[in-house]
Amino acid sequence: MSRPRLIVLLLALITLVAYLPVARNSFVNFDDNDYVTNNQVVQDGLTWAGIQWAFTTWHAGNWHPLTWLSHMTDCELFGLNAGAQHYVNVLFHTANAVLLLLLLFRLTGALWPSAFVAALFAWHPLHVESVAWIAERKDVLSAFFEMLALLAYSQAVTGGRRQATGTASNLSRVTFYKAPFYWLALFIFALGLMAKPMPVTLPFLLLLLDYWPLQRFPEFRLQVATVSRLALEKWPFFLLATASCLVTFLAQRNGGLVITLQQLPLDSRLGNALLSYARYLWKAVWPVKLAIVYPLQNQFPWTQAAAAAVFLMVITWFACRGRRRRPYLLVGWFWFLGTLIPVIGLVQTGGQAMADRYTYVPLIGIFIAVTFGIKDLISRFRMGIILPAVAASLILGSCLYLTERQLSCWRDSESLFHHAVAATKDNDLAHYCLGLALAEQHKLDEALVEYRESERLAPDRFQTHRNIGSLLDETGHPDEALVEYGEAVRLNPKNPLLYDSLGSVLARLGRFNEAMNQYEQARRLDPGDPRPYYLMGKALRKQGRDVEAVDKFRQLLRLNPNDLQTLLFLARTFASDKNPEIRNGAEAVALAEKANALTGGKQPFVLDTLAMSYAEAGRFQDARQVGQRAIGLALAAGLEETNAMFQRLELYNAGQPCRETFTNTSPKDLPNH
Repeated sequence: MSRPRLIVLLLALITLVAYLPVARNSFVNFDDNDYVTNNQVVQDGLTWAGIQWAFTTWHAGNWHPLTWLSHMTDCELFGLNAGAQHYVNVLFHTANAVLLLLLLFRLTGALWPSAFVAALFAWHPLHVESVAWIAERKDVLSAFFEMLALLAYSQAVTGGRRQATGTASNLSRVTFYKAPFYWLALFIFALGLMAKPMPVTLPFLLLLLDYWPLQRFPEFRLQVATVSRLALEKWPFFLLATASCLVTFLAQRNGGLVITLQQLPLDSRLGNALLSYARYLWKAVWPVKLAIVYPLQNQFPWTQAAAAAVFLMVITWFACRGRRRRPYLLVGWFWFLGTLIPVIGLVQTGGQAMADRYTYVPLIGIFIAVTFGIKDLISRFRMGIILPAVAASLILGSCLYLTERQLSCWRDSESLFHHAVAATKDNDLAHYCLGLALAEQHKLDEALVEYRESERLAPDRFQTHRNIGSLLDETGHPDEALVEYGEAVRLNPKNPLLYDSLGSVLARLGRFNEAMNQYEQARRLDPGDPRPYYLMGKALRKQGRDVEAVDKFRQLLRLNPNDLQTLLFLARTFASDKNPEIRNGAEAVALAEKANALTGGKQPFVLDTLAMSYAEAGRFQDARQVGQRAIGLALAAGLEETNAMFQRLELYNAGQPCRETFTNTSPKDLPNH
């Protein structure tokens, strides 16, 4: 086996083994719900309706149909097996590292520096977030297409010949965009944009590669004529990038993710951008205290921002000054600066100051600049191979160790956000998500503490007030829950579910008129939602207003004709209610027969309801036959309702219907075996 192939194989194997722990990880409660766990279209797998949805939706504030299709494929193959879906991310990440190695080796002819850059990319802990987070499939998938597009472009320029470092391309003056690989690169670029808009900077990367190592700039001179010619050569790439930027902005604005200048002024955005560039560099060197969320600071540190600006300008001056002798410094530095522009916060989306996942492609530039700079130093001072090999091994070993530690934080939502709270200060979103994770495990007291801290740090997040209200109501404090739900409604007055929740608390406190007002408000906000009718019917039942309650449940069925619990509840009510104004044998039979058809005629409780309905309609022979079948199925299933069923069967044998009281029950209170 040749040395390059052996290095490729080792890179892939070590990466796959290093990321093995993700196979034991679960979904997390941040974005995974939008992308998989609460997304029924995705969970249905690859369907024609799902494919249409993928190409037309702006769900989750983005247009990325290939990402949706990849998640659908996962569900088609693995269902909701989180471990398998995690490892698909690992496979893409491994492929990206291999493609990066092949790209750099083809462009530079320098095997070991190319391998070192690829290994840093594969094993650096800053990249754990992009790989260990199922919702970030879009990151590894778009980078996969970006690497392929760069390879296709290099093929178009070099004709497949490996470039030797320091050698100018003989195609520097040839209009090559008629070549098939040029158009292949453009097609792959389009695929990358359909996975995530992050590759919009690829035309800029192509120009950087033209400078070095392709050396399509004569003598490394940045002449206007050369820049213009090479930029014009890439006009289809720039056109696609512009279209993607526009679509992304519209999608994110439609999703309410774009922060206005009133919310975050331009000077704060610029200051945060400068600080973020510096912090990304620091975390590349010292990757500790990594977190899934870094909150924007309320009091902006302008002194630190000014220092960051000076630091960045010094590096930029140094890279530009040495561009002829050390062109890789200019290319690597501007690769880093340029590819971060879409996510540096000048167009702010969400409340994060920065994110580890944003460095997935940009850090390649830093790795290139540092690695090839060290390569030149080794050659200049004739250091030999032992010291560089030892240093490289220590660096890569440290990366693997820190990556393993960071992977352990992604085990589940609780561990992820416990780590985020510990690694950052005043992180309201991390406290909120930790509260969610604790509440899901019924650690209600601990969850309430986290919610309260999130509420203190960000009092305008309605979801926090809603969740605190839910916890207080669940733990027997409805008066306090009424206050929290009221604040949630004030903060988000167009959310019908909040009115439903507030109304339910009021109903439990016996404040039925106020509760009905809340339900009515929810109904007005979303006339097609059956839930307010169910809640109104339930409240009316508690007040003994049976006729009005039945009317509300009928309205619910008009909106959702196949709601099984409501079908059963109304059928039993019409068949056996003690109030003769409510009983209606014919309607009871129609509803019960529909419920029986929906359940395949094998559910004992449904059959019992059908028997009651037949008895009310005077069809006692049918009632006896169906009642006996219900009892047989109930006995076989070991259910406890058989005594009541036997008593009702005796009534049918005597030619009598049964009578029950439903004043304190509602559809969801009934069993559904």
